[in-house]
Amino acid sequence: MGKKTRNSNIFGTLWSWWDRDRRILTLKAGLLALLPLLCCIAACAAQGGSLWQVYLPSSQWNDELFYYKQVEGILSHGYPQGYFGFNESHALKLSFAAWSPVLVWPWLLYGLLFGWDLMAPVYSNILLMTLAVFLFVLLTKPKWKQLGLMGLLFCCFWPYTRYMLCGMPEIICFSMLTVYWGLLIHTAQKETAGKVALLFVMGSVMTLMRPYLILFMLAPAYLWVRRHRLSGILGSLAAMGLTAGGYLLIKRYLGAEYFTPLFKTEWLEPFLQGHIFAGIKGVLAKIYYEGRTFMALTLQGLKSGLAEGAFFAVYLALLGLLLWQCVADIRKKRKKQALLNGYLAFCFFSMWMALLLMYKMKEGSKHLLTFMAVGILAVALMETRFYKKATVIGALCIYLFWYRGDQPGDYQIYFTQQDRVAQMEQWEETFARELRLREEDVPNFDNVVIWTFNDVPADSGEQGAVLTDWQVLYALPPGWGVSCCYREYVEEHLEELQSLYLAIPVNGRLQERCEELGMEQIGQDGRVCIYRTR
Repeated sequence: MGKKTRNSNIFGTLWSWWDRDRRILTLKAGLLALLPLLCCIAACAAQGGSLWQVYLPSSQWNDELFYYKQVEGILSHGYPQGYFGFNESHALKLSFAAWSPVLVWPWLLYGLLFGWDLMAPVYSNILLMTLAVFLFVLLTKPKWKQLGLMGLLFCCFWPYTRYMLCGMPEIICFSMLTVYWGLLIHTAQKETAGKVALLFVMGSVMTLMRPYLILFMLAPAYLWVRRHRLSGILGSLAAMGLTAGGYLLIKRYLGAEYFTPLFKTEWLEPFLQGHIFAGIKGVLAKIYYEGRTFMALTLQGLKSGLAEGAFFAVYLALLGLLLWQCVADIRKKRKKQALLNGYLAFCFFSMWMALLLMYKMKEGSKHLLTFMAVGILAVALMETRFYKKATVIGALCIYLFWYRGDQPGDYQIYFTQQDRVAQMEQWEETFARELRLREEDVPNFDNVVIWTFNDVPADSGEQGAVLTDWQVLYALPPGWGVSCCYREYVEEHLEELQSLYLAIPVNGRLQERCEELGMEQIGQDGRVCIYRTR
């Protein structure tokens, strides 16, 4: 009888704590948390497929192969047993590709809990986004109208849905920053040392994932300095310095060299040589000329729906609205909202400058999406009378992503194809029969398969290049490494390649040379063949 009474008291206390306001807030969070899955189901249906028909080997995004196989190698062996790299580059330590392995830590956790297969990145992405928006609502406590705007803008912003349905880690960044921003808003309402510390931890992890996200360590640094002055300054500098140093060490020892430098840094040379004024002049000139290219692509996106131009257009619109709202908040003496909107606008502007100075336009455009994913939610939360800003962003997203967006590479969802499934089954059998993972002195090049970007038909000169069917490498057993190589590199080094296996198109010049050199073929289908190089 006593035990029953104690249990009743516990449930009564919990029910009392979960009062009407908390129940309504949980309902709001649950409603928004339904959207990621519903958007994915609806988008798949709109393109003639279903969620469970999404198939990574049908995709044309080869970065997905690298991420997928690296996670698979970590889960199966602790780290890939063969090198991931470019033109046979490899990390100084272990075997990861050019990007920080910290980036995929949520996938590793998912794989440990639920296993890792071709649908795991998609299901993991949906789960991460679901948890992120659920927590965001709990932390920010939106009104019903604001919740409705969040839902509307979430549906309109196509990158949310597209990147959930793929093997790219953008959703990991979206989710992390979404929770971070919700926590920052919550901290602005009621600041505690624990929340500030958690913001620092999240900012540090995000920076180790993508270096430009160090911008989001500035907010907890400001809060710490405001509370503790000198010790806050020293502590913040130490935290940011250690995080930046950690990223540099990861890049130095765990990152393989890419084909070209990931960041353009030539504009720093005058400063390093002590020519300050020349450096400033060079920076301004680069911003001007790159800015012209940026604006030209933006206009092209507005006219034709070019993906990177569409991203740029929405990015600029969000930046403009954040600045506008910051000014409005200042005029209406809403200090906390002004600081939040102003801070996010500062992060947007800083990333824009980083894009102009350090990134290639097309590749760099995808890095803007993480900021935009949070900017969308920030617009929905703005205290405005008629919600015109949210309407503008929603209309712009519908126009660019749903009306104009027709480029297969950026807007198409890739579903199961029978010929691709049959090809994968064939290569799984071939690899199981022919490949043996060497597990001594790992990582090593005996556990690496090269795939070349393309080859040309024999006796055709340089005409009619054929892309390699690299998707067959999804069929590699766990632990194998992949090196992506230019055809010119393979042609020049064919007799001294370090990697033991080479995947190339059939009936091409490279296959002709492999046969001339007496290399052993381990398998071939109608499009791709693989040779043992020694």
